[in-house]
Amino acid sequence: MRKPRIAAGACSLLLAAACAFAAPATAQVASRAVAGGYVALGDSYSSGVGAGDYLASGKECKRSSRAYPVLWAEAHAPTTFSFAACNGADAKEVLTEQLGHLSARTGLVTLTVGGSDTGFVGVLATCALGGPERCLSAVSRSRAVMDSTLAGDLDVLYTAIRNRAPAARVVVLGYPHLYHLRGSCALGLQDGARTTLNDAVDHLNAVIAQRAALHGFTFADVTAAFTGHEICSSSPWLHSVDVLAITESYHPTAPGQSLGYLPALTRAS
Repeated sequence: MRKPRIAAGACSLLLAAACAFAAPATAQVASRAVAGGYVALGDSYSSGVGAGDYLASGKECKRSSRAYPVLWAEAHAPTTFSFAACNGADAKEVLTEQLGHLSARTGLVTLTVGGSDTGFVGVLATCALGGPERCLSAVSRSRAVMDSTLAGDLDVLYTAIRNRAPAARVVVLGYPHLYHLRGSCALGLQDGARTTLNDAVDHLNAVIAQRAALHGFTFADVTAAFTGHEICSSSPWLHSVDVLAITESYHPTAPGQSLGYLPALTRAS
């Protein structure tokens, strides 16, 4: 999510017995992904904005070596790895600027996309500065975009992904709740506005999950992983508003990528 559009996301351990029973299937999935190559598409939540340690190539995209796609690739050693995700990308930009990395040999595709499309940065700014009524109106407009324009744009994008990578497993990851309610923040939004924003994230995830399912893709929900690690929690995995680093506001930290997003992808892939 680029600054103009975004100023707008806990891994459970498996029991040993469960791991033993699941190992063959997991191995088959990993083997397919490694053999076919891995392409990471999407927006700032996939490029790793907020995680730091940004790569020298594609500086505008703010791709981080601590982003979950890089961590997954390091753990699974795919035959090829293309890191195409870019800060600020919406569905149309993923479609026009990132799909060239896909091919019939691609075995795994991952992406987060949708937050930039719905103007969530503007929503956050309105809620922070405009009062409860303007906040509710901004969220309502954003939800309307989710149900109309975004849903259609995702259909076009998902169809194009499948056409370019017909054999790939496609994992679409969602976004975490932004705020921990009744948390430690003494200033800023009240819990009513925080609840409204969290509900909007739920609605966004529901739209994304529905469109993904219709195209035969896997949706990986990260809200449970981030529970207890939202902004205003005692151990946040998301950056709060920082006027000195506004682009990183509301984005996952390095632990958010490694402990929130990476386990969700590992389970889904």
